[in-house]
Amino acid sequence: GQTNLKSPQDIHVYVVNTNFTLRWNYTGNDTNVTFSAEYRFEDFETNEAEWQELSGCQNVTGMECDFSSAITKYYNMHHVRIRAESRGEVSPWSSIFEMVPYDIAQIGPPGIELQSRNGVIKIKVSPPEANQVRKMVIDHPSFKYILVIWENSSSAEFRSQSIFPTAIIDDVSPDTTYCLKVQATLPFDSKEGLFSPIRCVKTTRKAVNNLHCATNVSVLALNMDFHLHWNNQYKHHVSYNVQYLIGYLKKLHDDYSTKWLSVPGCENITVTQCNFSSVITTTGFYYLRVEAITEHNKSCLSNEVKVEPLITNEIGPPGVKVDISDVLLHIQISPPGGAESELMRDSYDLSYRILYWKNSSNNEDEIKMKEIKQTIGTVSDLTPATWYCVKVQAFTEIYNKSSRYSKEECIRTPKGKFIPLVILATFSIALIAVFLVATPLGFALYQAYNKIKYVFFPSCQPPLNIEGFGQFLNSPYLSATEEPIENFSVIEHIITDEINQVDFKDYKHSKQTSRDSGNYSNDDDTSGNKASEVLEKEMV
Repeated sequence: GQTNLKSPQDIHVYVVNTNFTLRWNYTGNDTNVTFSAEYRFEDFETNEAEWQELSGCQNVTGMECDFSSAITKYYNMHHVRIRAESRGEVSPWSSIFEMVPYDIAQIGPPGIELQSRNGVIKIKVSPPEANQVRKMVIDHPSFKYILVIWENSSSAEFRSQSIFPTAIIDDVSPDTTYCLKVQATLPFDSKEGLFSPIRCVKTTRKAVNNLHCATNVSVLALNMDFHLHWNNQYKHHVSYNVQYLIGYLKKLHDDYSTKWLSVPGCENITVTQCNFSSVITTTGFYYLRVEAITEHNKSCLSNEVKVEPLITNEIGPPGVKVDISDVLLHIQISPPGGAESELMRDSYDLSYRILYWKNSSNNEDEIKMKEIKQTIGTVSDLTPATWYCVKVQAFTEIYNKSSRYSKEECIRTPKGKFIPLVILATFSIALIAVFLVATPLGFALYQAYNKIKYVFFPSCQPPLNIEGFGQFLNSPYLSATEEPIENFSVIEHIITDEINQVDFKDYKHSKQTSRDSGNYSNDDDTSGNKASEVLEKEMV
């Protein structure tokens, strides 16, 4: 089992796009030595990790081999090893080289096409793996491209800039040869690719500028209200069409020249401005241009301007209202753009910087500052009978933007504690008045309640020894609905020893006669009066 063959050393795998190359060194003196490699990978689905022959790296006579066709799992861990072979002998396996293809892969050079026309250079870039069947990066829009350009001269100055797959370089001199190269990058993975081969092109002279073309195209945006402005040098009739392009389309490698759209309300206009707020959202970015058309239907396109809504937009000053209490200055802030500007409130995480000071002739009074996130703020430690002024600025730290300060609002604090004393006195007087009115009213209601309860809902019946008082109530001179016959028997028993029998009988006879006839004589009246007088005395 012993062998004199040495194992290969310094094993490395080099990956560009999906091209895999295995390289190694061999220090042995043997002749007619060949090399063969094996690999295995960790399959997440089957968990298989068996050694297999590495296709493209069997019986190799040199110190490298291409095994691009063998690798199809770009995100799995792979192990590679190699050994030397000669006349039936084999060396021990080399140390194992571990790799995840995507992690060690380098981005290849992109393809470029150049065209020089009308004083500008047009560049079309193709992704690094455009001509390969297998692709490690499928999402081509994730590529970013860096252009390096310089004049082809001994004192060349290199300048670099980011470009889209289709780009126009217009800041060049006429009749000058420029050389350039392009690099593809993947910013999210911190990967930088290889530069393309250097290409050179000579610029041409720019055609005479048509007077009817729109010039100095610019964007003014305040509180998410976007306006496009331009200048007109043409003295005759000219109309304009404002067009916009969604910026994402420029990231694609397709031709976007037919993807421009007209801004509603800015078609065939004669003024040199356009409100394009209707096509703007806070996501993404846009490009705008102006097409000028003469009365002879000659058209000319202006330069493009880029609009990134949340960056291009300027924040306006907020609205401010102030109010005062005995100890606090209250500040009510309206967000920039007014209450209807939901886009402003939803897009910026606004904070507010409040400046306040005493408005007096003393220049030594310092301006104080307070920052808040809410739209309501307060200031304490106020001096009585003093004018205070306030102004507010809106700002966002995320976009590093701030508005102009609002208009100053001033208000005077009350004199001393006069207002609190007035409030306290008013409250005390009202409380006393309520007490004075409520007390007798409550007493009167209570007494009325007791009277009603006593009359209609008595708690007990009268004693039996005063029930005879009904005889007195049934006097001939009082009206009665019913004669209390039994009561007379009781009274008769009580006064038997005191009252003369004859007189009592006369009284009863007279009473009976009055019931029968309804007429009374003088004698009967006298007899009745005597009985009544006697009865009253007895009762007393």
